[in-house]
Amino acid sequence: MLIHPNFDPVAIAIGPIAIRWYGLMYLAAFGAFWWLGTRRIAAGNAPITRAQFDDLLFFGILGVIAGGRLGYVLFYKPAYYLSHPLEIFAIWQGGMSFHGGFLGVLIAMAFVARKHQLDWWRLMDFVAPLVPIGLATGRLGNFINGELWGRVTGAPWGMVFRGAGELPRHPSQLYQFALEGVILFLLLWWFSSTPRPRRQVSALFLMGYGVFRFIAEFAREPDEFLGVLALGLTMGQWLSVPMILAGAWLFIALREPR
Repeated sequence: MLIHPNFDPVAIAIGPIAIRWYGLMYLAAFGAFWWLGTRRIAAGNAPITRAQFDDLLFFGILGVIAGGRLGYVLFYKPAYYLSHPLEIFAIWQGGMSFHGGFLGVLIAMAFVARKHQLDWWRLMDFVAPLVPIGLATGRLGNFINGELWGRVTGAPWGMVFRGAGELPRHPSQLYQFALEGVILFLLLWWFSSTPRPRRQVSALFLMGYGVFRFIAEFAREPDEFLGVLALGLTMGQWLSVPMILAGAWLFIALREPR
């Protein structure tokens, strides 16, 4: 049995100003996205220019933050935020949804594609491999904060988290770090390193993330205010099912020549 290190969530404090690890993880995510994207552009393996990429990153950040927050509000706590609407803007209190952020990015990329007259699917095929490292840093931030822990387990690597009782739990944040972050990145980076039919990289991202998230949810403690839903599945699993199905459909039914 292991004990969670109980990291201080504040990485740097200068007087009244506190910089939290979770915020630094977001900065790391956007930094990795920028670095990987500029590498692809420099190699001539991108449908956009360097100047257009800066525009894409700006609107992508807006999509992640706005979509992630609104997704959490609508998917997880609609009744609560209907009664406390001003708290929707209190992002510092926590509460972001990947699936909401994903939808926010889709909308942002549609705007960028229209603004610069780009093919939206080609743009999404370019963006997809740049995302998983950001997902990995986000899960690392969850682990540092000691939040979103896993279900009780008897495994030797089970970990006791502060505020989660005395029983060891799966460090599910690290499972998601590995699956949705590292492994998905390696898979997508390899797959997209050579020319692929339009939409297939995006389709692989949808299937890959959906499957890995679905699997990881079996080890993750369901949200206390939701619990387990129909068929014994969590909200995260139900939101992942459409991603898996849409990805499979795009990959097979809408396959196009290179």
